[in-house]
Amino acid sequence: MHIFLYGPPGTGKTTIGKLLARRLKLPFLDLDRVIETNAGMSISQIMETQGETAFRDLETAVLMETVGHALSVTERGRLQTRPTESIIALGGGALLREENRAFVESKGKVIFLAAKIDTLMERLGKDSNQRPLLAGDLESKLSALLEKRREHYNSFPLKIHVDGKTTEQNAHQAQIALGRHHLSAMGEYDVLVGQISNLSRCPASIIITDENVAKFHLEKVQNLFNAESVILPAGEEHKNLETVSRLWKAFLENGLDRKSTVIALGGGVIGDLTGFAASAYMRGVDWIAIPTTLLAMVDASLGGKTGFDLPEGKNLIGAFHPPRLVLADPQLLSTLPEREFRSGMAEVVKHGVIADPELFALCKHGMEWVKANLEEVIKRAIAVKIGIIEDDPYEKGIRAALNLGHTVGHAVELVSGFRLRHGEAVAIGMAAEAGYAVRVGLVAHGLVEAVEESLTALGLPIRIPEEMSKDEIIRAMRVDKKKNAKSIRFALPVEIGRVELVDVSMDDLESVIASGAFSATKQSPTQ
Repeated sequence: MHIFLYGPPGTGKTTIGKLLARRLKLPFLDLDRVIETNAGMSISQIMETQGETAFRDLETAVLMETVGHALSVTERGRLQTRPTESIIALGGGALLREENRAFVESKGKVIFLAAKIDTLMERLGKDSNQRPLLAGDLESKLSALLEKRREHYNSFPLKIHVDGKTTEQNAHQAQIALGRHHLSAMGEYDVLVGQISNLSRCPASIIITDENVAKFHLEKVQNLFNAESVILPAGEEHKNLETVSRLWKAFLENGLDRKSTVIALGGGVIGDLTGFAASAYMRGVDWIAIPTTLLAMVDASLGGKTGFDLPEGKNLIGAFHPPRLVLADPQLLSTLPEREFRSGMAEVVKHGVIADPELFALCKHGMEWVKANLEEVIKRAIAVKIGIIEDDPYEKGIRAALNLGHTVGHAVELVSGFRLRHGEAVAIGMAAEAGYAVRVGLVAHGLVEAVEESLTALGLPIRIPEEMSKDEIIRAMRVDKKKNAKSIRFALPVEIGRVELVDVSMDDLESVIASGAFSATKQSPTQ
């Protein structure tokens, strides 16, 4: 589907559109420039010689022809993960005609760029382009134009307010609103938030899922990809080499070769296992991630890290092998058990603490609000992780910030025998690590209260269950994959929206655990 940028003159449709096109690896079209090329004269000349009605007729004709032609182009050869699309900047009145608007909205999404009149005045005053409808007294003409189109402009639901932001910031906000990203730091692939039904039927070799997901979603995915399936038992306890070997055997039995594509339909366990199996089979085959849990959508499916567990710890064997496409469909979460959904929200809170104070504030509204605004929450959480992994794809620096809550959380999860869900353990880890940040003077106690308040509002645990052995937790932390010989690197919050990487000596691990005080009474995994 095309992406259309629309709004009053001076909102930066062309500038933002060009940057957005570069980020998404899509072609860019400026409809006004196409009109001028076709007419052989400028828009101001068309208006002067033929009048506004004639210009609007020409605008409609060019819009229909340009968009229709672009949609007819198809890619041949290997699996196409996205249709041929364009970023299209529209003139400030291009959608005044109902036929234009209906046509555009049937062919893609419209992002409306909004700005205060002071912003528009400042920009238009520096603009050398002649704008016939604003000729003369700019302020009075602009005010009259905005008032005339006020109801029309207000009718577009997908809005970006451009005031006081750079082009880069506005393009980023557009990507969040769209749920569209193209990653390139570790191989080229797309991340899309949208309905799986929007995918065209395309070839794939095999679908990997688990017994829980298969009951609800396998048939619809098989219809899209026309592929055989392998149904694995559900649960972290099956994330091992034996299951990986079973996948390799299934790949062979189904005749997969180096041109094949594997689909991972499920949560983080399915994604990790499928991605690793794909990374090693015939030295690497393509795979697509269709996450069916909130945790996988906002975290596990992104970044290209794949692997499986050993008895001594989580993800100790793995590889970097990103999928060709990640498609996050919020509708797939409708069948997710409440506890699994709540577990995924721990990663959403974590992303807010790391880099998005607005996302963190949204989480404090509680679970009912989150579910009513789920797509927005998912889009913001995904954008945080993508920003970090693109800057540091192989975890050599800032990507370690994503480990917030995980150093303690992985150990607690392991010691619980996986009775605690991953997100529940991460929530406990965030509270403990925030407490340690206070203890060593990195932050005031108010941050701990804010983190605990947000987690509690979502029904997540914040204390280590009393029955867990402190010594076992410390032993598990010592063998965790994030250690070196003398210390473990923690990502500690210093304010909402920023963390610091701090090396903690092995001798101080007990102090970290003590910062996440054990519950006074036994705490069940569902509390």
